[in-house]
Amino acid sequence: MIETDPRYVVGISYPPGAAADPGLAKALHDYAEAARAELMQAVGGLQDKPTAPYELSLGFRELMRSADVVAVAADGSLYTGGAHGQPLLARFVWLPRQQRMLTAQDLLASPEAWRPVADYIGEQLGAAAHTRAAADALEPADRDRLLGGALKSIDEGTQPRPENFAQFEPVQAADGRIAALRFVFPPYQVGPYADGVQSVDVPAAVLKPYLAADVGSLFAE
Repeated sequence: MIETDPRYVVGISYPPGAAADPGLAKALHDYAEAARAELMQAVGGLQDKPTAPYELSLGFRELMRSADVVAVAADGSLYTGGAHGQPLLARFVWLPRQQRMLTAQDLLASPEAWRPVADYIGEQLGAAAHTRAAADALEPADRDRLLGGALKSIDEGTQPRPENFAQFEPVQAADGRIAALRFVFPPYQVGPYADGVQSVDVPAAVLKPYLAADVGSLFAE
């Protein structure tokens, strides 16, 4: 879908075959329409033609397709003025046999199970933050200050609540099941905008003890 106007530009692309799963297709379309509605609301508030057109750029791509799991990633940006656009990031994991979306709310057996999973993810993000800090050519005091801020963001952004882990995508095993879940974090959630999108792969072996009973069989041993 391409739409142009002196005030704005819209570009949305869907993956081939998305219509094969109507429930998934509706979720993708609803997400795109919500982003477009946000753009048009901003356009509606313009008094004059903007110096740079407002823009919605959104691409969907298929990550995995099996009899049990279909996964799609959505990535893009929404620009309505300012220094940079608002990142758009979403992951959709559809379970065809169950005709439902797998969400963070029903991934694990209990809310308490998020604690060990969150701890694992926080440790991985923290290790990556230390590595980045060590590579920066900064004075020790400046490096420590930036690292402290990064670790604080990680701690706040990985509190053991499902809403903090809403965006995840499966990593497929050789047997077609899920070898790991890659949890994806948009800019600002676990670090500054400059750090961009961050992700952590959590192996099936780490997740298995905590998974909800109706999804455990989707994961590799």
